[in-house]
Amino acid sequence: MTNTMPDIDIMIEDPRWQAVDLQGLAARCIAAVYENQGVDACFGISILACDDKRIAALNGDFRDKPTPTNVLSWPAFDLAPEKDGGAPKPLPAAGFDAELGDIALSFDTCAQEAADGNIPFEQHLCHLLTHSCLHLLGYDHETDADAARMQGIETLLLVSMGMPDPY
Repeated sequence: MTNTMPDIDIMIEDPRWQAVDLQGLAARCIAAVYENQGVDACFGISILACDDKRIAALNGDFRDKPTPTNVLSWPAFDLAPEKDGGAPKPLPAAGFDAELGDIALSFDTCAQEAADGNIPFEQHLCHLLTHSCLHLLGYDHETDADAARMQGIETLLLVSMGMPDPY
């Protein structure tokens, strides 16, 4: 694994994201996931910082659920494990400028969830960035075993970054 940071390309569609250090938070969270999972920094990630209207359209287009959500992830590789509770498949060897996948975040839903949970916005955002990066690496929460595995890693990473257990 290299010691350089992955390329994180952020596209801000909703100007409210300008007040958030999304680049810094994403770099911190993604670096923690990459280190924990042994991912080479040559794998970049693209992030769309949007609003509820845009994420609802994306959710409708890609998941047939035309409603707002906090975060969506589109992995570049199918790394889903062979069995419930199993480890995701390893990443293929990649050269310079490989893409791990794309993430979209809705300001409206993220802010509302943070307010509802009485959680600082940046802390909630770190949880969602960590969560979505793990999705790009093949983790999911479709079964209890898969959810326990993913949540355990999220908790470990967030606590290592000085944040409380989100669960």
